[in-house]
Amino acid sequence: MSSPPSDVRSGLTGGEDAPDITASPPPAYDGRPLTVAVTGAAGVLGERVAARLVASPGVRKVLAVDDRRGEVPGVQWRVLDVRDPAVAERLAGVDVVVHLAMDLGMESDPRARSAYNVRGAQTVLTAAAAAGVHRVVLCTSAMVYGALPDNEVPLAEDSELRATEEASLVGDLLEIERLARRAPRAHPGLQVTVLRPAVVVGPGVDTVLTRHFEAPRLLVVAGSRPCWQFCHVDDLAAALEYAALGLVEGEVTVGCDGWLEQEDVERLSGIRRMELPASLALGTAARLHRLGLTPAPAGDLAYTMYPWVVSGSRLHEAGWRPAHTNEEVLAELLAQVSGKHAVAGRRLGGKEAATSLGAAGATVALVGTAALVRRARKRRRF
Repeated sequence: MSSPPSDVRSGLTGGEDAPDITASPPPAYDGRPLTVAVTGAAGVLGERVAARLVASPGVRKVLAVDDRRGEVPGVQWRVLDVRDPAVAERLAGVDVVVHLAMDLGMESDPRARSAYNVRGAQTVLTAAAAAGVHRVVLCTSAMVYGALPDNEVPLAEDSELRATEEASLVGDLLEIERLARRAPRAHPGLQVTVLRPAVVVGPGVDTVLTRHFEAPRLLVVAGSRPCWQFCHVDDLAAALEYAALGLVEGEVTVGCDGWLEQEDVERLSGIRRMELPASLALGTAARLHRLGLTPAPAGDLAYTMYPWVVSGSRLHEAGWRPAHTNEEVLAELLAQVSGKHAVAGRRLGGKEAATSLGAAGATVALVGTAALVRRARKRRRF
């Protein structure tokens, strides 16, 4: 079954056109039971994937690889850094590697984060080939397609990757995508599957896009057309199980069925918009990032301006279905960020939030420009 037609927006059309939101049935796998290694198994997503695979009839054994021991029962732990070439020895006898060990922290040093993410993926791919692993599953993001005004809605899996490569997490993901394309040529017999989820939401997930909903107003750039599509972390874990079992291959997108227009998000969230000219929004965001006051480069603002909705057609054809709608995931996100305050991805403490949000008025809905820039200038004088 293919994904819903592009004119169906999740939960916003009723009757026969309403998308099927039935949770994914167990994968229809009839091959031999597999031994699967999950890197980053102590992380938010890794724990969920490892737990699903332990319960999967198609999996014989799960190896959990991380630099710290987690809490997943029923797995065999291998505690080491995924950048260590010794990981090849730990993958002996493994059929599939699901690589989820990545630094996604917004407060991480960009160079250190990129070195960990890219070197980790490169080491795991090389180690997997050396150990005779048949398949590696990577998880990047639908952000690699880029957010552009002329994007098709939804994007097909084979759409061109047009993201801007900056000193940001998106740059790391694009490099990992290049490694994924090169690996099968460098290591014949190794298959690589890449999952590209929409905005991931769930317990413990903290990104610049989830922090967008911690602002007092939702920034809307004049002339833009935001389209919001979410992906619950549990639905992503289910999709990764499909990929681990080989039920989907190549480049695979994943997200809730359909999408929400900006007006729908405002109505459902009760958060009003603040519309600003593109030059002011992008210019101010770039300035604050240069000052080190915000974690994300100005280019990331495009993901709140233009559509990057994905179809998920390959997963749908394999039998996967999301258990959550966009409306449900947005409601969960709003509950998770309740009481938190952030501007341009920078989270503010209680006193700082009260001072900045009150003093800067409407402009703080964008980035808290006045208070934060003045503070940065004062620090530089001493």
